[in-house]
Amino acid sequence: MPVISAPEDFHVDDLFVDLRPSLGAPLYLKCEAFNFAGSIKLKAAAAMVADAEDRGALRPGSVLVESSSGNLGVALSLIAAGKGYRFLCVTDTRCNPATRRMMEAMGAEVHTVTEPAPAGGFLGARLAHVRWLCERDDRYLWLNQYRNEYNWIAHHRTTAPSIAKQFPDLDVLFVGAGTTGTLMGCARYFKESGRPVTVVAVDSVGSVIFDAPAGPRMIPGLGAGVRPPLLDRSFVDDVVHVPEIEAVRVSHRLAARGLLFGGSTGTVLAGALGWLADHRGDEPTVAVAIAPDLGERYLDNVYLTSWVNEVYGPHALELDTTARG
Repeated sequence: MPVISAPEDFHVDDLFVDLRPSLGAPLYLKCEAFNFAGSIKLKAAAAMVADAEDRGALRPGSVLVESSSGNLGVALSLIAAGKGYRFLCVTDTRCNPATRRMMEAMGAEVHTVTEPAPAGGFLGARLAHVRWLCERDDRYLWLNQYRNEYNWIAHHRTTAPSIAKQFPDLDVLFVGAGTTGTLMGCARYFKESGRPVTVVAVDSVGSVIFDAPAGPRMIPGLGAGVRPPLLDRSFVDDVVHVPEIEAVRVSHRLAARGLLFGGSTGTVLAGALGWLADHRGDEPTVAVAIAPDLGERYLDNVYLTSWVNEVYGPHALELDTTARG
C-alpha cells in the first residue's frame, strides 16, 4: 500500500481495459485518470513544475500561469496548492463547469476567455492573454505546455515504458493530439526503441494540428486552433480526424457498459475503431489506446442528452456509425 506526502506522487500507471467485450474490437485502453488530478495531465504538470524549480525559475512571490482547456489546469491547481504557489488558469467558455469549480476549490484563480481570436480561435485568445499578463507583471511564470519539452519528456519516461512493459508485442498505439506532449513522448520512445510499432495520432475535426481546416469544436481536450510547436510529424505514422459526434457516441456506448470515460477518450477510441477496421480488418493485432481522463467532468455536455441534441442535432445519438462490431 503506497504512502505519499504530496498528491502528485500517486498515479496508477499499469491499468488497462480489454475493450473486446464492450466494443468488439481488439483494443486495450490504458487508463490514465487514476490520480488526484483525474487525468494524464498530472504527469506533465509535475515534470514542468519540477524543472522550473530546478532551474530556479520559481521564486518567492512567483505566480504560475497557464493556458488550459481544463485538465492541465486541475493538475497545476493541485500541485500549486500542495507546494504553496499561486496559480492562474486561463481557459475559455468550453471548459466544463465542474472543472472550473475544482480549480477554484484548490485555490486557483480562473480567467475565462469569452471571445475567440480571429486567427487561432479560443486557444489563440488564451495565449494572447497569457502573454499580456507576463509582459505587464514579471511575477507571472508561464510554464507553456505548448513549447515545454518536459511536457513530452514526462511521457517518454513513464507512459510509454509502461505500455512497452505490458505489451512487448505491441503493433499499434493510438494517442490523442492536443499539445502533443503525450503523443511526442510516446512516439519518440517507440521510434528510439527500434520496435515496429505504428503510432497513430487521433485529432478532432476542426483542429489545425495536422494542417486540416479549422472549424468549431465544442468538446474540451483534444485538438487545437494553433499548431503546437512540440509536434514533430516525422515521429507519427498516421493521423485520424474524428468528428465530435462520433466521440460522443463511443463515449455513450462505453457508459452503457459501466465505463464512464471523458470526451477526449471517446475521440481516441472512435479514431482507433475506424483505423483498425480500415487497416487491419480480421488480421490479429495488438493495439493500445491511451485514455486521458474519466467522464465525470463531461456530465454537463458529452453525457447530457439535451446538450448533445442541441449541438449535434435531435437524432445525434440514434445513428451510431461507430458501432462496427
